[in-house]
Amino acid sequence: MLRRINGTALIIAALVATVGALAFPMWSYADRSGTGQDNLNASSVATQWGPLSAADRDLLVKVRLAGLWELPAGQQAIERAPSKAIKDAGDHLVVGHTDLDKRARDVAAKLGVELPNQPTEQQQAWLRELSAASGQEYERKFANLLRNAHGKVFSAIAQVRHTTRNTLIRQLASDANQTVLDHITMLEGTGMVDFDAIANEAAGGATASPTGPPPPNGNLPPQPVPASPSGQDQSFTSRPSTQPGPPTAINTNRP
Repeated sequence: MLRRINGTALIIAALVATVGALAFPMWSYADRSGTGQDNLNASSVATQWGPLSAADRDLLVKVRLAGLWELPAGQQAIERAPSKAIKDAGDHLVVGHTDLDKRARDVAAKLGVELPNQPTEQQQAWLRELSAASGQEYERKFANLLRNAHGKVFSAIAQVRHTTRNTLIRQLASDANQTVLDHITMLEGTGMVDFDAIANEAAGGATASPTGPPPPNGNLPPQPVPASPSGQDQSFTSRPSTQPGPPTAINTNRP
C-alpha cells in the first residue's frame, strides 16, 4: 500500500514539474506585459525635440547611406545613359539626395548621431555593377537596382514616420517620403522596372501568408455600394453645396 502511494506521488510530482517547465517560458515571454515598451524605453534617449529611439537613429543612417550611393549613381546616369528617361531619373536622384543628405546631416548633428561616410559593401557592389554595364543593359540595371532599393527604404520611412516621438525625425521622415516617392515614380516612368522580379523577391522574404478576398473565378463581382455615415442616405456628399441657403436671421432684440 505504501509503495502504491509513493508511486502515485512520484507520478503527480513529475506531472507538476512538466507543466511548470512548459508554463515558465510562456510566462517569461508571451505573458509578460511591457516587454516591448521596456525595449523601446531602453533604446531611447531624451532630447529637446522628444525621445530618440533606435529606429529613429537607424532611419538617419539609412537616409545617409542612400545618398552616399544613389547620388553618384544618378550622376553616372546623367553622363552615360543613352535614353532621356534614364538621364531624367538620374537628375532627380542627384537633386533629391543632395538636399536630403544635407537635411540628414543637419538633424544628426543636432541629435548627436554619428553617420557613415561611405556606402555599404553591397551598395559599393551595386555601383561597380553599374559601372561595368553599358547601353540598354546599363539602363535596365540602373532602373531595377535603384527602384528595388527605394522601395525597401520607403517602407522603413513610413514606419518611423508613424511611430517616432521626435519632431526632427518626423520632419526628416516626411521629407524623405516625398523624395523617395518622386524617385520611385521617375524610375518606374522609364518603363524598364521588372515588377515581377520585385514581387517575387518580396514574396521570398515574407513570413506570413497574405490575407484578402479570394481570387476571382471569372465572373464579375457585384459593384460595391458607396459608403455613407450611419443614419444618412446615399445622397450624402462631403463637398459643399454650390447654392448656399438663405442666411439665418439674427435676433437683435435682447431683453
